[in-house]
Amino acid sequence: MHQNAANGPRMVFFTGGTALRALSTVLTRYTWNSLHLVTPFDSGGSTAALRKAFGMLAVGDVRNRLLALADRSCVSEALVNFCNERLPKDGDVVLLRQELCRRLAYHHSCWEFLPATAFRSFRSYFEAFIRDMPEDFDPRLASMGNLVLAGGFLSHGRSFRPVLEEMSALLHVRGQVLPVVEASMHLAAELADGSMLVGQHHFSRLEQPVRRLFLAPYMRYPGVRTSETKAHISGEVRERIAMADLICYPMGSFYTSVVANLLPQGISEAICQAQCPKIYISNSGHDSEQCGYSVAERVRIILDTLRKYSPDAPAQQLLHAVLVDRRNGSYPSGIREDAIRAQGVEVWDVPIVDTMNVQRHDPEMTARVLMDFCKL
Repeated sequence: MHQNAANGPRMVFFTGGTALRALSTVLTRYTWNSLHLVTPFDSGGSTAALRKAFGMLAVGDVRNRLLALADRSCVSEALVNFCNERLPKDGDVVLLRQELCRRLAYHHSCWEFLPATAFRSFRSYFEAFIRDMPEDFDPRLASMGNLVLAGGFLSHGRSFRPVLEEMSALLHVRGQVLPVVEASMHLAAELADGSMLVGQHHFSRLEQPVRRLFLAPYMRYPGVRTSETKAHISGEVRERIAMADLICYPMGSFYTSVVANLLPQGISEAICQAQCPKIYISNSGHDSEQCGYSVAERVRIILDTLRKYSPDAPAQQLLHAVLVDRRNGSYPSGIREDAIRAQGVEVWDVPIVDTMNVQRHDPEMTARVLMDFCKL
């Protein structure tokens, strides 16, 4: 299986949060050549504290995806546990900062059982974080893996790629995980009534349709008004998309995990160049970001977003098919198959939703369907 997976298909996923975690782990049995383009715009919780401290991109979803793709046959449980460890949610922030400083000690229990190479690398980056940690840093719920990534970002002259590559190697990641852009930005939206949302964490309370989704300059304390800024993908990302054997817009929070990844310039152009199947896995069940949209309306939003920079692209260059599961899934606002086909997109009814939970896609069944698409 490992030999076959090493030569497996080149899949590209435009993904953000946790919805793809289980599927990512299963996919490592089929291919080690998947590319996961992750949204780096999160602005809530412990991620917000890191972004305020260093003006950096969000790293939490990147860390989660690295761990989902880690080869557990090669990686020690201690290393995985270290990356996932968090400080308490409650507590005095001064005492918690002091606890972080105490973790610099070589003999601290947090370093116990780490492989020697990981210990040297992670502790060096953690030391860089502690050295530059602001006095007002809020450490509540801080993830040790995120702090290491932040320290590596600082150690490499505010470049994220070197520490990302090093952590990928230490975790034996079977695939590649990249932020869709490396610039620090906010996700923003103009809503139907003309009001604005600035900051991804506000989308959890989305109560009306989005008129316009866009990227805005990062601000430590974002206001309610902001301007759009352009973001560009790297040449490497563009090449990897164009050479894909499958492109997938997967299940996940509709705006913050899927559509946000399609905003940077260069994405749609690369997708048009790719000579491969391009599919959208529709959410099943409830998603607060879908604002009552049918599957057909979500297809329209995906196509409209991609056509911002590729206005003349026909649907078949951007999206071939939508996957739904009528038997096991739940689509509260309907599928509207005729409206999907009228946009030039096919509808495939396949068994991919968990038979016991309409909110969850079965990772094994979904992986097999994706592999079948790679053979088309």
